[in-house]
Amino acid sequence: MEENSFIFTDGTDPKMIEAYEKARETFKYFWREQSWENRRIIPALDLACVKASFSQEDPETGENTVEHMWINEIDFDGDTVSGFLMNEPNNITNIQPGDYFEIPLNEISDWLFAITPAVQKPKGLSKLFSSPEQVIPRAYGGFTIHKMRADMPEDERKEHDDAWQLDFGDFNKIPVVNDQEEKPENLVEHPMSKNMEGEFIKFIKDYPDEITHADEKGLTLLHKETIAGNLTSVKIILDAGADRNIKSEMGKTALDYAKQLNWEHIIPVLEG
Repeated sequence: MEENSFIFTDGTDPKMIEAYEKARETFKYFWREQSWENRRIIPALDLACVKASFSQEDPETGENTVEHMWINEIDFDGDTVSGFLMNEPNNITNIQPGDYFEIPLNEISDWLFAITPAVQKPKGLSKLFSSPEQVIPRAYGGFTIHKMRADMPEDERKEHDDAWQLDFGDFNKIPVVNDQEEKPENLVEHPMSKNMEGEFIKFIKDYPDEITHADEKGLTLLHKETIAGNLTSVKIILDAGADRNIKSEMGKTALDYAKQLNWEHIIPVLEG
């Protein structure tokens, strides 16, 4: 990521406000991908971060300085996004890189993750004479970035993308899941959720106490898999006898989180 890239954004621009809203609406896809990344032995994400606004009031003038900056090492409990500041602030002096923050979902301003696409390796003689080709990670999300890219002339946009070393693609078509055009079904459920079905069934059989275990926020496995949008896992947990009425420390059931995040494919299963 380019140092301090796109820290400042205009909170009065209708297109920027629209970008903020789109980021909040689709954040669930970011978290779904991040939650699977947390389980991978070999990492797949080249980058995963969330943008939020930070402010500092001038004690003499009372004026607020606002900067939009990125945090990483993201966690999410269904209500609050947490992570560590990546950027060096330009004008704000009361925070620094590495500081930990907890931010309500409705206050984030963007999210971004990047995945390097798989490359088909040449075969036969073509393999002998082919030269290694640099594969640039594909960016997903980044709504505020695309808004600003749309305002740039083409040469400036290319310079911007080269600085980030990411393939942002068409600012009119912003993907939120991997292989979205080729496999639109990935919008409904993450392929790993389906592919790991057998392993997850075995896990539940081997560790049945995981069904009733709750973390420090009162989130059970059913809560967490619902928040991550994993229908296959939710069905397995319910089939294993999980109580769908258990509430988190925030007083919410899994169904509450499904509705809150608008996981339409999971809501009917939890209502049943």
